[in-house]
Amino acid sequence: MSGLLGRKIGMTNMFDASGRYVACTVLEAGPCVVTQVKTKEKDGYDSLQLGFAERKEKHTTSAQEGHFKKAGTTPKRKIVEFRDFEGEKKAGDTITLDIFTEGEYVDVIGTSKGKGFQGVVKRHHFSGVGAMGHGQHDRQRSPGSIGASSFPSRVLKGMRMAGRMGGDRVKARNLEVLRLIKDKNLLIVKGSVPGANGSFVMIHK
Repeated sequence: MSGLLGRKIGMTNMFDASGRYVACTVLEAGPCVVTQVKTKEKDGYDSLQLGFAERKEKHTTSAQEGHFKKAGTTPKRKIVEFRDFEGEKKAGDTITLDIFTEGEYVDVIGTSKGKGFQGVVKRHHFSGVGAMGHGQHDRQRSPGSIGASSFPSRVLKGMRMAGRMGGDRVKARNLEVLRLIKDKNLLIVKGSVPGANGSFVMIHK
C-alpha cells in the first residue's frame, strides 16, 4: 500500500468540520526519496524502498554511500519498504504529501515510549490487593498469587508479571486526516499516535 515516512511533531487541538474540538497529532510527512525499486522477477516481491531525513556522511558506511549514490540521492537516516505502492516510480523520484487527501483515513506505525521496568498495576492494569487490613500493610501494588499450590506446582508461561514496558511497535489504525499543510509537509490526524515527539513513524494509506 502507498505511504510515507515521517516524524511525530507533537499533539494539539483543533476544530473539525462539524465544529467539535478534537485532539489531534501533527506529523511531518516526507518528502521521501525512492532509494530502490524491488520487482518480483528480481527480488521475489514488488516494493518501493523509501528514504527520509538527511544523514551526515561521516555516519554513513561505504556500502550505504554506494547504495544512495546509485539511487542519485544523499544519505538518509531512515529507510523502509512499502509493498504494493500505487503508481510507477523509479529510483531517485521524490514522493510528497500529495498522495494523501483531507478526510481519508490512514494507519500510523511507531515505536511506543519506553517505560522501563514497571509493576503489574501500571503494566497490566491490576487493581492491587485492596486495603491495608488482615495483617498486611505493604502489598497494595503486588500481583497476589502467581500460581497454584500442589498442582501444577509451577508458574505457567505467559503469566502477567512485572517487567520491561513500552518500546514496542504499535499501529494506530483508521486515523482521520483533518488537514494538510503542503508547504510545510505537515499532516494533521485525529487522535494520538504512538511514540515520543521527534520519533520516526510510517504512514499508510
